[in-house]
Amino acid sequence: MRERIEKLTELVNSLKCKTDKEVEEMRVRLLGKKGEITLLFEEFRSVAPELKREFGQKLNLLKKDATAKIEELKAAAASTVKGAASAGDVTMPGEPHQLGSRHPVSIAREQIVKIFRKFGYDVAEGPEVEDDYHVFEALNFPPNHPARDMQDTFFVSTGHPNPLLLRTHTSSVQVRTMEKSKLPIRVICPGRVFRNEAISARAHCIFHQVEGLYIDEGVTFADLKQAILLFAREMFGPETKIRMRPSYFPFTEPSAEVDVSCNICHGEGCNICKGTGWLEIMGCGMVDPNVLEASGIDSKKYSGFAFGMGIERIAMLKWQVNDLRHYFENDLRFLREFSTCVDV
Repeated sequence: MRERIEKLTELVNSLKCKTDKEVEEMRVRLLGKKGEITLLFEEFRSVAPELKREFGQKLNLLKKDATAKIEELKAAAASTVKGAASAGDVTMPGEPHQLGSRHPVSIAREQIVKIFRKFGYDVAEGPEVEDDYHVFEALNFPPNHPARDMQDTFFVSTGHPNPLLLRTHTSSVQVRTMEKSKLPIRVICPGRVFRNEAISARAHCIFHQVEGLYIDEGVTFADLKQAILLFAREMFGPETKIRMRPSYFPFTEPSAEVDVSCNICHGEGCNICKGTGWLEIMGCGMVDPNVLEASGIDSKKYSGFAFGMGIERIAMLKWQVNDLRHYFENDLRFLREFSTCVDV
């Protein structure tokens, strides 16, 4: 028995197991119901009384060392498996990373800008925090116009003649362009605007606009109509038709709302166009002489037209988006639908 205890002690001290399976096999071999150490304890019953003390101490020490060694090997094997899992199996096929896509509002903006650049328009930009003069007064808004009310406009400062506010339209950029640029002027003004409106499927307190301005000698309403028709056909397809309905804007006279033939039903009537066959896309008109004079332009010599459209509105019509709030929720499922969209 002494020789067997010594051999098992040497075996325990030299144990090396790399996997959980090998550790478990060694545990069963040594400490299982029929393990070698377990059998020694059964044989210990027949040992002479005078030798029980000596062999009992050696057997207990052997079992203690074997148990500790097995636990040590088990922990080492688990650590190896965890490390390998965190490092990853290099033999496994790679997982493709999903590429992002541009936001639909950005795509629509780029398409609109690209179309008007073809027609010779430059791009002008201005501050989002503006003063009352450039947003309202220079655009022929009377002092008591409801758009000046705090229920419609986010004011940054009040209490003085020219308060600061978050611009409600990018027409303020047109005013700054007329003040600084040489004639003739042909620009579009894309940008973000803010209005104090309740958020719903059709309205939001933040949205994006593209406004256009053309001033030169002899500009007529016919030029305006042709520019909008060319844009509509570039944006919605060569078969697109437009119609212009009389409207009112303080900074244009005459003014009109522009509809395009529905690009879904092609004018026959559907739920998108509410059975009318037409979709509203923008407002426009001839620049009011008061607006020209406010910017130092001789209204008797020069004339011009202006137009403005909501980028979200154009994107909704182009891709049949039914809720304006989708643009601001950052839902990847929605945004991935535009990964294949390309510029016109």
